[in-house]
Amino acid sequence: MNKTVKITVMTLGVFFMNTGTLAADGKVPDIANGAKVWADTCMRCHNLRAPSDLSSRAWVYSMNHMRVRAGLTGKETRDILAFILSSKTPEDKELR
Repeated sequence: MNKTVKITVMTLGVFFMNTGTLAADGKVPDIANGAKVWADTCMRCHNLRAPSDLSSRAWVYSMNHMRVRAGLTGKETRDILAFILSSKTPEDKELR
């Protein structure tokens, strides 16, 4: 496994452990809340990006970064990421 792949896997692991997205602790993302928080919070500092603008992996990375920068809670991060990833079309998922 090359260094980039190892770093990516470790980053995703840390993100999912921190946000609970893949945790079996019963935390289920609220997609409707994710849409609201995404529109209300992200727009304060920059233009909103379409879900198709980034790959799923890049969105995970971006959300991990923005959780810290924007002071998002784990729940808000989970909800926003769930909204974004659920908004991607099958074509988006195939291309990226």
